[in-house]
Amino acid sequence: MIGLADFEGRWSLTRRIDDRRAGQEATFDGTAVFAPDGTGLTLTETGWLQPATGPRLQGSRRYLWREGIEVFFEDGRPFHRFTPAAPAALHDCPPDTYRVTYDFTRWPRWTATWEVTGPRKDYTMVSAYAPTSSVMTFEDRSSVR
Repeated sequence: MIGLADFEGRWSLTRRIDDRRAGQEATFDGTAVFAPDGTGLTLTETGWLQPATGPRLQGSRRYLWREGIEVFFEDGRPFHRFTPAAPAALHDCPPDTYRVTYDFTRWPRWTATWEVTGPRKDYTMVSAYAPTSSVMTFEDRSSVR
C-alpha cells in the first residue's frame, strides 16, 4: 500500500487544463517536489503554464501533505483527504465544487484528475506525475489529454 513517505522526492509534472466555460485549453510543465517538513511533506509545484493564446507564464503552488493522506493549503486550511485505497475526494468552496480522483494503478507514475464546477467555473485538470528517474515519454504525456 502506498503511504505518505512514498511520495517524497522530485517528480516531473505535466498538466492539461480544459476550461469549458472559456472554451480554452492550457498546459503546464514543471516539477513537483515532496520534501519532509517535520510533520509530513510539503509539495511544491513549479513550472510554466502555456495558455492556448497569450504568453507562457511561470507559476508555483505549495500544499501540505500529512499522514492519512490529508492535504492542506499552504496556510494550513484543509483542502481534501484521501487514501490510495479510496483515491477520491471532494472540496466544497461555495459556490464551487472541486472533485479529485487519483489514479495509482501505474505507480510510481500517477495522475490526479480534478473536475471543477460552479457558477463561474467549469474545467477539468489532469496532472500526471512521474519520478524524475523515470521521466515521462510522449506517450505518457498523451494520456494527460
